[in-house]
Amino acid sequence: MRVLIGCERFGILREAFRRRGHDAWSCDLVPAVDGSPFHYCRDVREIADMGWDLAIFHPDCTYLTVSAAWAFTDGPYHQKVKPETLVGAARRFAREESLQMVGDLMESDCERIAIENPALSFISARYGSPDQIVHPNQFGDDASKATGLWLQKLPPLLPTKQIEPRMVNGRPRWANQTDAGQNRLSPSPDRAMKRAATYPGIAEAMAEQWGGLQ
Repeated sequence: MRVLIGCERFGILREAFRRRGHDAWSCDLVPAVDGSPFHYCRDVREIADMGWDLAIFHPDCTYLTVSAAWAFTDGPYHQKVKPETLVGAARRFAREESLQMVGDLMESDCERIAIENPALSFISARYGSPDQIVHPNQFGDDASKATGLWLQKLPPLLPTKQIEPRMVNGRPRWANQTDAGQNRLSPSPDRAMKRAATYPGIAEAMAEQWGGLQ
């Protein structure tokens, strides 16, 4: 299969498909982290209609996730706003641009399409709820992260290996979470990018299950 992994710089999903013999390429606005030659450095919409058999897109969730919904209002804000953080009308405009990109990707000339984003996303209000919500812990990774999949002519992923949680005061917690349920990653300039990387177990499941479609 000719496979396009859009908005992806880490190569985890690309390489999962390539190990199975597929002609898989990633694409992002920045070079591939792993230095792979099988990577386009451009807006993925420029190449989305190049006859791919399968396209899996990971649009930037910065302005699509509802986790910072307070920033879309005009204030006043309950916390100190960092200079680089868009708020109010500017953030709403960025959200609209992000939603338009999702729509463009959904309309790509490709037989099979998957859009991946946080399960709680503004995508749902515009384009409908995700067709499936998965967690890394269903695919062999000790982590909890509700991930939405918007699918076109693709079956839902079948879980491959359930990782059981530790229990804290009667609540399940996985290795990427503190006892209170927060993500363990410390604040840093690249924190968002680290959280955006596809978990290996999900990547392997996509390559094995979707790469085997006829």
